[in-house]
Amino acid sequence: MVQATSLPRNETGIAAAVETLKQRFGDQLQTGQAICEQHGHTTTWITNQAPDAVAFPTSTEQVAEIVKVCAEHGVPVIPYGTGTSLEGHVNAPAGGICIDMMRMDRIIAVHAEDLDVVVQPGVTREQLNTYLRDQGLFFPIDPGANASLGGMAATRASGTNAVRYGTMKDNVLALEAVMADGGVIRTAQRARKSSAGYDMTRLLVGSEGTLGLITELTLKLQGIPEAVRSARCSFRSVDDACRAVMMTIQYGIPVARIELLDALSVRAANAYSGLDLPETPLLLLEFHGSDAGVVEQSDMFASIAEEFSGFDFAATSTAEERSKLWQARHDMYWASLQLRPGAKGISTDVCVPISRLAECVGAARDKAEGMGLMAPIVGHVGDGNFHALLLIDMDSGNERQKADEFVGWLNDLAISMDGTCTGEHGIGQGKRPYLQKELGETTRYMAAVKAALDPDNIMNPGKILEM
Repeated sequence: MVQATSLPRNETGIAAAVETLKQRFGDQLQTGQAICEQHGHTTTWITNQAPDAVAFPTSTEQVAEIVKVCAEHGVPVIPYGTGTSLEGHVNAPAGGICIDMMRMDRIIAVHAEDLDVVVQPGVTREQLNTYLRDQGLFFPIDPGANASLGGMAATRASGTNAVRYGTMKDNVLALEAVMADGGVIRTAQRARKSSAGYDMTRLLVGSEGTLGLITELTLKLQGIPEAVRSARCSFRSVDDACRAVMMTIQYGIPVARIELLDALSVRAANAYSGLDLPETPLLLLEFHGSDAGVVEQSDMFASIAEEFSGFDFAATSTAEERSKLWQARHDMYWASLQLRPGAKGISTDVCVPISRLAECVGAARDKAEGMGLMAPIVGHVGDGNFHALLLIDMDSGNERQKADEFVGWLNDLAISMDGTCTGEHGIGQGKRPYLQKELGETTRYMAAVKAALDPDNIMNPGKILEM
């Protein structure tokens, strides 16, 4: 495991806050060791830093009351959704109170005529889409995990549909949030655009709980398309596959999804999901539109793929076949673990301009092989984002060191290509050392915003910035 940095603890304040909250909230505050450790560690390789207590509020008013108590005693507050984040976002390096939002799971209002919905932060994306299906609507952001919408906004989540529908920052119209002093704000109305003052919505989206706690979201919705068509195509090399992606984007073909699996990932998918694909780099695509439109789009892509030596192209509009293909993509984490039984998967991501994608993916593959690391690569390549999953024996100090070196090298490489150290995982604790390299002097002004809104640094301390 990577040792997470600890921060000074306010023992007196923590004890006083826990006692006060116990009196006010009863069983809604839990202090058991197991539940605290569960909330201090998720799907990351960063060491567990458990909070001192976990609160389970059911309303904005209760969240505000908890934060006010913590502010009074100078105690850290750490928000928690479903625990699917990857960079130590929910660790408690200075102890404190974790606020688990999962009991705030109401879908408050659907405005079908305006294509928007108002939800509490504990609603998950799958829950929302199940609720919306009968109305012919859906929420398009799909990070793979069944994450909470509050957590998705806090980490500026993305996913397979981002190439067409954007990321969370493009799909949040307004937020309600509890700030560091316990005050409640609403960042905007439901209008589709506004020039009214600072864009507080975008400031909070991606702030990872370091500025405020999201307690309500107004989200854009989309109509379920008339037709959906999926396609797959194999390539001789990652370079050929990436060049086909670049050409597809440049031609303006409105793909909804375009995903890359390298040869190692395809081998894992074949074994885990019962597929029989050529074990060479693979592109998976999805097209949304009319019956005629999706056929035209897939045919256009097939022509482009042929120019780059694509082979074994197949397309389908059958729901069962499409689901099997995309389920295999969503199961890649578990499939990859089977490549090396007993190993732990260490996931990292970067994003680069599409013109540098082939070079960056190829360099990552070569670097991993040169270091003796098994690292299947998948990517949301329509926007230049890809993930490497390092399969590591965590009992081997040598392998852990190599993994840490690889992650640092890949972050630096992406930044050197005018890219970013994270396309969608977020900064948290794991990528914090690389934010300064990427943004330089800008981080000083980020720190000034943080200090202004959270002068006592109680809101998810130890994340994003060195304070």
